[in-house]
Amino acid sequence: MSPDTEIRELMDRAVTLAREAGRVTLRHFGDVVESEAKGDGSPVTIADREAESLLRDRITREYPDHGVLGEEFGETEGAGRIRWILDPIDGTRSFMRGVPLYAVLIGIERDEVPVVGVAHFPALAETVWAGRGEGAFWRLAGSRIDVPASVNGTRELGQAVALTSDPGMTASSRFGAGWGRLTAAVDYTRSWGDAYGHALVATGRAELMVDPELSAWDAAPLLTILEEAGGRFTDLSGAATIHGGSGLSSNGPLHSEALELLSDR
Repeated sequence: MSPDTEIRELMDRAVTLAREAGRVTLRHFGDVVESEAKGDGSPVTIADREAESLLRDRITREYPDHGVLGEEFGETEGAGRIRWILDPIDGTRSFMRGVPLYAVLIGIERDEVPVVGVAHFPALAETVWAGRGEGAFWRLAGSRIDVPASVNGTRELGQAVALTSDPGMTASSRFGAGWGRLTAAVDYTRSWGDAYGHALVATGRAELMVDPELSAWDAAPLLTILEEAGGRFTDLSGAATIHGGSGLSSNGPLHSEALELLSDR
């Protein structure tokens, strides 16, 4: 199997699995969902666990030599070059409130390099995905057609929309002063947050998405999606990595200027 064929096959399978896991989450969506607090204080629900269990079961059966890292059940090392990184519900607090902006996230690394990214939004019936060298794609609710996902061409910060998941948390983080500088420079800001904000950038509906704190499973699909959509994804130090603990998605032309404003100087 050639590398391109491998990426294409893994991308297509990851999209299918994300949608399958999304259907699991929808069984619980809109009802009162009980949660438990994890060690870091964040909530976890039965839907998180059921969705990740399904993904792990499918992956280990179909690709027994692949590794898996998931938010809820940790890491299972593989014998091969491929590792799947799973976030069964990105935006659990939104999910628990019946807000439809939560996502199922799948990222795939080959030789520690991100090569596939999928962000599926079950309650919106919307999916954004990409494969390294294969392009980025987008399917909206009610459509059976996959269209290219592409960032927009805005080149002036004063015309840009900047997003973040939690404005209060961003303002109180070590990047708070920088966030203040950025919000003063852009057209306006919104808290269309978690992975949905990054998807909005990748599909040209926003220019910047700032996350001062990201785990690997939160960021796993974003580098591939943003780069294949013509944009950029880095941590807030400017490194193009999903393991930097923070994230900035941009349409590309605004990235360096936004990073300079955000720097915790």
